[in-house]
Amino acid sequence: MSQQQISLPAKLINGGVAGIVGVTCVFPIDLAKTRLQNQRSGQQVYKSMMDCLIKTVRSEGYFGMYRGAAVNLTLVTPEKAIKLAANDLFRHHLSKDGKGLTVFKEMLAGCGAGMCQVVITTPMEMLKIQLQDAGRLAAQQRKPVVMAATKLGSANTVLSRSYNAGAAPVVRRVSALQIAGELLHTQGIQGLYRGLGATLMRDVPFSVVYFPLFAHLNRLGQPSPSENAPFYWSFLSGCAAGSTAAVAVNPCDVVKTRLQSLSKGVNEESYNGVVDCVSKIMRKEGPSAFLKGAGCRALVIAPLFGIAQVMYLVGVGEFVLGSSPFNLYSA
Repeated sequence: MSQQQISLPAKLINGGVAGIVGVTCVFPIDLAKTRLQNQRSGQQVYKSMMDCLIKTVRSEGYFGMYRGAAVNLTLVTPEKAIKLAANDLFRHHLSKDGKGLTVFKEMLAGCGAGMCQVVITTPMEMLKIQLQDAGRLAAQQRKPVVMAATKLGSANTVLSRSYNAGAAPVVRRVSALQIAGELLHTQGIQGLYRGLGATLMRDVPFSVVYFPLFAHLNRLGQPSPSENAPFYWSFLSGCAAGSTAAVAVNPCDVVKTRLQSLSKGVNEESYNGVVDCVSKIMRKEGPSAFLKGAGCRALVIAPLFGIAQVMYLVGVGEFVLGSSPFNLYSA
């Protein structure tokens, strides 16, 4: 690996551009995933991903599918930049002996990348989930058989002003800055890092599976060891590796989403940590609950990482910094 290939500023630019392009394309599916995962048995507002998207457009308009996108687009730049650049740097340092990386070393590099990214991922997901799930709670309150006041614990005051219990709940839009401000005021910095353990449980195994799998699949498309795979092969490799890793860690994503949801619907459980969350879901909803939103998550992650890898590998950062030409055909 040459020094040019591990230029940190270029890698950070590549990761940022990759994240912005990818998130813009798949955010509505991610919103559907969050709402489906937060549904409890017997209280379903949405039957499927398409049903969720259709109902969202009808009740909240087209831009309702992008609720929470602003905070995601703002923070996905450092998040993806850290994740992709950290993996490259760890791989570079682990291969300094001149030998090719073993699968174990590739997994170790992915583990390091996953641990680095949670610094940004946890608060980003925390804020995004509140905004994404607001529409589901409002829709649940509109159902005539469940018009009791929304169950809110002491930690759920952040969004309590968003809904009025009654026959015609009024939804007030709450911004990510307002949520972040109230969390910092009431709980301090740890409020933004609620669900950190579950985020680590999801992101570290994801990276351990994703990065080695992508590297091996992408290598199959290289015309020769000295040439890069074409961009379409990198896209397909990112899709395949991303969807595989996403489904593998979906139970952890369900737990993380439940723990980070501050506002609860009628008769919805509150959880006191990862172990309590897992045991209550298993007891009350069964093992199948851990696969909620798995299809949506695979549909989100596959194109997201396919697009991200193409944007990352074509060298946007190197082109911007003037260290190499932009080449889409040999990503």
